[in-house]
Amino acid sequence: MDAVVEWVDVRERLPRRGTPVAAATTGRYPPHGGAGPEAAAGEEFWLVLPMYFTTLHVAEDGTEYRDCFVDSDRVVRLPYGRPCAEPVTHWAALPTLPGMTVHQVLGKGVRAALRSVRGETA
Repeated sequence: MDAVVEWVDVRERLPRRGTPVAAATTGRYPPHGGAGPEAAAGEEFWLVLPMYFTTLHVAEDGTEYRDCFVDSDRVVRLPYGRPCAEPVTHWAALPTLPGMTVHQVLGKGVRAALRSVRGETA
């Protein structure tokens, strides 16, 4: 299965609220260990991470962020040009699930969706 990726510059347009995206983020790995591989300590990076976009996110400490990207660890990243250690430069819509038009299936529908895409019968 192939997917076409269209990267959008955050300075031109932001995604719709709740949209799951691939986000290109840039920054610098901590100088001593931390988030990056040991060989990359202190190096600049530009990488792609799965995130979602929201118009309002309230962090655990109560800080409110507007028009931001949030990853699965609830790390908030702001669009490039706003003060942020790891700003998002570009985003792309994630592809839908194989053979479907949605990004997620929950609960009882999962097994049926997997059987369908695999061509299996019940």
